Parts: sequence; C-alpha cells; structure tokens
Amino acid sequence: MAKIGPVSKYIPLNIGIAIRASASDLHSFRWKTGKRVEADFFIDDPRHLLRVSFDGPCIVRLIDEMPLSTEHEHSADEGLVRDHFAYQVEEAAFNKSQSEIWKMAVGVYGPTSHFRFVTGWTCMDVVTPATPEFEIVPRAIAQEA
Repeated sequence: MAKIGPVSKYIPLNIGIAIRASASDLHSFRWKTGKRVEADFFIDDPRHLLRVSFDGPCIVRLIDEMPLSTEHEHSADEGLVRDHFAYQVEEAAFNKSQSEIWKMAVGVYGPTSHFRFVTGWTCMDVVTPATPEFEIVPRAIAQEA
C-alpha cells in the first residue's frame, strides 16, 4: 500500500461573491508596472469578470487542472470545498519548491503565503507576501487593459 505523504491544507477564502469554480476559467493574466499581478476570471455574469490582483512580489504558476491532480499521487488534501474558487494553501509542493532565499528577500514585505485559484480548466498558484484583492470589473474594460 502506498504511503500517504504530507497533507495539503486548503483554507477557503471568502471573496465576497459566489463563483462556481467549475463554470469559470482564466480570461487573461497581466504583469503590471512595478510588482502588480492581475488575473481576470469568467463568472456567471457575461458582462463582468472577477479580477484577482496582488500588489507585491509574486511567483505565479498557471497550470491546467489535470496535471495539478497528478502532482501528488500519494498525498491527501484537507479542506477542499466542492466548486470553491479561492484558497490559501498550506504544505503544498508548489510553495515548498520555491527558493528559501527568495522568500527571505521578499520577507521585508511580510511572510509569504500560497494562494490557489481553481476553475474548471485552469489553476493559478501564487506565492507572495501580498494579500489578494478581488474586484468585479466590466468585461469591456478588462479587454482594454
């Protein structure tokens, strides 16, 4: 029998709106001037998008859902909620694989955290000392950005 590895702990984030993760997908992703990162996701409203942004140094990974599910064959996950979109994650391999030197260097902004945003097609992982910000934006404005 396979040994169960470390458990990744998912802490669901309340982003202020209901979003069906399975019906969402990444619309666009941008590195902005300075250290700002913005990602827009489809929501049930065809005229709007959910913008997730971080104003600070970030390591970002965009990955299809299928490879993510095979990332740890022998580990269990705790705290996953069906169709939930946004999590803070503890003990995940993506965070553990990042340079400790980088984490110490950006430590002037605070301790780093790992955030994961899951859709029906795409997953976005972010390791950063910044706090995620959530905003509903008109789709037309997002396409101009």
